[in-house]
Amino acid sequence: MQDILIGAADFARNFGRYQDEAFRVDVMKITSHGRVIGGYLSARELAHYEALKRREREVLVVGELPEDLVRDIESAEYGVAPD
Repeated sequence: MQDILIGAADFARNFGRYQDEAFRVDVMKITSHGRVIGGYLSARELAHYEALKRREREVLVVGELPEDLVRDIESAEYGVAPD
């Protein structure tokens, strides 16, 4: 994916346009004085980010895994992302 860089002043003045644009590009980087100061995510990219954050904090003890998770692990295919 190509980086989309937008100046902070332009982003603030034209927020409505960039809000619509986020659906097409997923992530826009907002810059000020030549450096990235933040970003704007599409709803789809935000949901993906939140799912990754939830998985990041999850602690599992092997002997205490629920049976449905064990079944999911046993039936998993290498290289295929879960739904």
